[in-house]
Amino acid sequence: MKNIRNILFYITTIGAFSGLLYWFLKQGQMLETAATAARLPKLNSSSLEQFISTILHDISSPLAILLLQIVTIIIVARIFGWFCKLIGQPTVIGEIAAGIFLGPSVVGIFFPEFSAFLFPKVSLSNLQFLSQIGLILFMFIIGMELDLKVLKSKAQEAIVISHASIILPFALGVGLALYIYQQFAPEGISFLSFSLFIGIALSITAFPVLARIVQERGLSRTKLGTMVITCAATDDITAWCILAAVIAIVKAGSFLSSIYTILLAAAYVLIMLRVVRPFLQRLGNHYSYKEGLTKPVVAVFFLVLLISAYSTEIIGIHALFGAFMAGVIMPANQNFRNLFTEKLEDVSMVLLLPLFFVFTGLRTQIGLLNDPYLWKVTGIIIAAAVTGKFIGSALAARFVKQSWRDSLIIGSLMNTRGLMELVVLNIGYDIGVLAPEIFAMMVIMALATTCMTGPALDLIDRFMPIKKEEFHQSQTSKSRFSILVAFASPLGGRKMIRLAHHFIEPAVPQNVTALHLSPSSYLNQVNTEEYQYETFRPINEEADKLNIPVNMLFKPSQNIEHDIIETANDGEYDLLIMGIGHSVFEGTLLGKVLGITNKIISPVRLIDTITGKGKLFNTDIFDERTSHVIQSVTIPVAILIEKKLDKMEEVFIPIFSESDQFLLEFAKKLILHQPTRITIMDPSGLAAQYLSIQKMITSLQASAPERVNQHNEKALEKDFLQEQDLMLISNESWKKAVESHSIWLSYSPSVLIIRG
Repeated sequence: MKNIRNILFYITTIGAFSGLLYWFLKQGQMLETAATAARLPKLNSSSLEQFISTILHDISSPLAILLLQIVTIIIVARIFGWFCKLIGQPTVIGEIAAGIFLGPSVVGIFFPEFSAFLFPKVSLSNLQFLSQIGLILFMFIIGMELDLKVLKSKAQEAIVISHASIILPFALGVGLALYIYQQFAPEGISFLSFSLFIGIALSITAFPVLARIVQERGLSRTKLGTMVITCAATDDITAWCILAAVIAIVKAGSFLSSIYTILLAAAYVLIMLRVVRPFLQRLGNHYSYKEGLTKPVVAVFFLVLLISAYSTEIIGIHALFGAFMAGVIMPANQNFRNLFTEKLEDVSMVLLLPLFFVFTGLRTQIGLLNDPYLWKVTGIIIAAAVTGKFIGSALAARFVKQSWRDSLIIGSLMNTRGLMELVVLNIGYDIGVLAPEIFAMMVIMALATTCMTGPALDLIDRFMPIKKEEFHQSQTSKSRFSILVAFASPLGGRKMIRLAHHFIEPAVPQNVTALHLSPSSYLNQVNTEEYQYETFRPINEEADKLNIPVNMLFKPSQNIEHDIIETANDGEYDLLIMGIGHSVFEGTLLGKVLGITNKIISPVRLIDTITGKGKLFNTDIFDERTSHVIQSVTIPVAILIEKKLDKMEEVFIPIFSESDQFLLEFAKKLILHQPTRITIMDPSGLAAQYLSIQKMITSLQASAPERVNQHNEKALEKDFLQEQDLMLISNESWKKAVESHSIWLSYSPSVLIIRG
């Protein structure tokens, strides 16, 4: 009855006021004058034609074009970045390549009409301003990622290496300018301005890309990693200060006339460090918790960022230097920096920063390099950049008594230019120092030097492998049983550590390693420490509770399954324990399609398919990642399907074939831990057929007669299964049980599937 009353009230109200609105509009039309009626458009076309005309007008509106540009840029940038991850290159390379692809070099040549529609010249100013906002936020984050405490601890060696890695390429750049000035310098640009910009362009190092590579290579917590991060940070600060001075000289026209700008910039830096920084430090310490960062507090920090960027822009040393400086002086409180970075990072790096890459690509006209001589000059630029940065860094590192291996690694990493190079090049292009031809050459140099970092590090590892530590060699003792636990969630890892503890004999030296791999795109320099601590905290708590030592192994990863396989195969472990993976598409038509697609897009799986090791259609009982790990790892693998595994008092082991007897070796380890009880199921009477199985069961019963039972029933009772805590089963037997839809699977407890 109540629903009917509501419906009647709704109909009456809407109907009455709709009628009243119609009457008002009719009365209003009668008030129009003849002049007003004459100005109204004559509707000579049909309603469909009017609709189409309206749609076409709306599609070409400035806002619609800008939104379409952003959507296209993000999608293409993510696709190219994802492809670069597959081939082991930083995602920034893919994003830069996406910009060049969407620009006049590719889409502009092959699809000129589409390019003119998507990126009309009148819209480029909007794109440029948005990309500049993204850059300002990004440089602010880069400033916050610099840890000044680390700089102080390694300052002396870092200054020697970083300044050597700047002065040598800078000198080579100025020397190179002598060779190319007359041909490539824009008209009206002095040699001083041109040569200084070429020098600084060859001297830059991409701190964020370098830091990400250091994380992905597992060097973050090593002396080498700390050294190279410190060198890159020192390089960044020095290079940006030099860039500010160069911009001041270029805009002023001569060094003497730029002194006023440089003095003003020095006063700005002094005010930021001595006045603004202490104030922000007190504010950050007071509001360094999530609820404390209210909108008024956040507004204060944003105002500091914007005022700083505005100040350096009007001083004449570019807004990006102000954004970078604002990040450097932010409160050193790690918790505060984590919270603030989280607020900015996704918007700046996912939404706005790709706009800068594409805007750079729209400026990069590789088609201008249509002569072999121009490509020869490009090669000379790349050679000068690599020689100056790589040799300068490596020799300086060797001078401060780094090993040759570490010196070469430092040289390779410092040669990475990436995004920071594009920032410098765009500044040079904007102020008219770089012509389109030299701009294109420099962009190619930035791509080449960033691309070569990964392969260079691989070659160094191959020809100058790291020496194994003595303690690692001592772990090869036959008496130890070493377990690698690869976990995704901390709570799942906690249960797997408990499981690993039960597989280690009490009298045997315990060697358990907990491995957590995180997609590298989730982390930055600021939040890595806290993320690592929070991830391993439950593991550490469980290890303390069990009184066992656990080695923590954390690494950002571009390819998680590959790194699990590599760690397991290279680490001299006896068992790998991991959880089972689940796809969001599991059980759907798209999931079946992706089962094929994964074979196509993954080079390793494609090779396995072609050579017959893998199947085209995914018919495995595990997800793609788990199946690939099982096939590729050379040691025994245990896959945990966890169903509230709170204790391990009742363990059930079914033996379905002769090959399953290796499970009894794990049973031997389990019964050494009180109060675990083992039930061995032998439905086919294999113990009577195979003497080896009978001997192992007899041996187990003799060692703990009250805790080892033999169950020979062919059918499993529901009550029995529900009383068990864990089932140990071989990979082959589990696969057969799943394929035959065994009814007892629905009542089974937590399952540990072991591939021997």
